[in-house]
Amino acid sequence: MTNANASALRALHVPGTPLILPNVWDAASARAVRDAGFPAVATSSAAVAHVLGYDDGEHTPVGEMMAAVARVARAVEGVPVTADVERGYGLKPAELVERLAEAGAAGCNIEDSVPGSGELVEPERQAEFLAEVRAAAGDALVINARVDVYLYGRGQDVRQEAVARGRRYLEAGADCVYPILASGEDEIRALVSALGAPVNVYLGPRTPGIQRLAELGVARVSFGSGLHQAADAFTRGMIAKVVEGRNPF
Repeated sequence: MTNANASALRALHVPGTPLILPNVWDAASARAVRDAGFPAVATSSAAVAHVLGYDDGEHTPVGEMMAAVARVARAVEGVPVTADVERGYGLKPAELVERLAEAGAAGCNIEDSVPGSGELVEPERQAEFLAEVRAAAGDALVINARVDVYLYGRGQDVRQEAVARGRRYLEAGADCVYPILASGEDEIRALVSALGAPVNVYLGPRTPGIQRLAELGVARVSFGSGLHQAADAFTRGMIAKVVEGRNPF
């Protein structure tokens, strides 16, 4: 399988010139990102779940999640879309690939923890899952392998475990490694150096700025559900003014 959008998305992962992905939650936010000039669009599973009325952690029915991804892809037709699919919503790898293709996605995030449990999946088991996704997709899907040890690692050298997992996932066919919540310049620099492949960093309050991440060799920067949380807080603030009888504008 081949996919022009997947090829374009893969080519955007350049260490030192990172792909910036302000994660979206619906067609309108996707168009806002596209209209701002970003060359690709990424969804956030947590943000999409919230607007659909579900909690994050694979509580969203897979049909509804894929329909949301499809709406985003239709809204920005011609722009590569990468979908956050948590750990696949219980789908077998081949079916996951098929559903992503039907939705128009050129890439996906796949995490290595059991959604909602805080438990890490055994790395060999996760590598096997990723290898099966790669085998089913060929080059038609950009796989961003999320590594959750900075979230849930306990009693271990977190960096060493992140590198070990990332290397396994790259060998299994992942295009990029996403050690979510890794922060601090020394930590990010060490991960980039040790992995020797595109690294995705989550941009949060404790993360270096985008320019500094570029200097550290990062290839992709994500915002997770942060933008949606900010938009939601702003909306709630306006509604509070209405409740008080004030003009929210």
